[in-house]
Amino acid sequence: MTEDFSLDILKDQAYFITAEFIKASGLSKGQLLVVGCSTSEVLGHQIGSFSSAEAGQSIFEGIYQSATAHGIELAAQCCEHLNRALIIEETTAIKKNLEIVNVIPQPKAGGSFATAAYHTFSHPVAVEKIAADAGIDIGDTLIGMHLKQVAVPVRLSVHTLGNARVVYARTRPKYIGGERACYNTELS
Repeated sequence: MTEDFSLDILKDQAYFITAEFIKASGLSKGQLLVVGCSTSEVLGHQIGSFSSAEAGQSIFEGIYQSATAHGIELAAQCCEHLNRALIIEETTAIKKNLEIVNVIPQPKAGGSFATAAYHTFSHPVAVEKIAADAGIDIGDTLIGMHLKQVAVPVRLSVHTLGNARVVYARTRPKYIGGERACYNTELS
């Protein structure tokens, strides 16, 4: 842990950015939020080089508490060593008809954030892919592959967590039909 960021501060910041994002993106109860987090980047190191189980747990707890308070379902993206698989609650996998795969993330194979999710969820499972309604990318973890089309950036007041850049995206339905089509502006 670096002296600049206490675990409590990371947890509080993670809670705050998640709450602000849920409000700004218009996420509703039952929708799915994917989060990728590099604790190495948060602590000021190159992604994948300085995994911290403690930081992963603190950040996950803040995000999980905020998502749960808003009724949002959470998916924690693993690192590239597990092909960016996702850790979710088994009930979410069943409800969304997702194929469960067999892997347990570890700090150096899956990442500290996904490992924290696995140890915090009531009945964690891994899936290879999802189509989430929105996402938070902490430290350039490349969550885009797990978002529904069409992703739309969301600009918030906080752009970093620790030393890591944070990028937010929501999704919207595709526009189809061409120039004569009419669209529901409430879905944009």
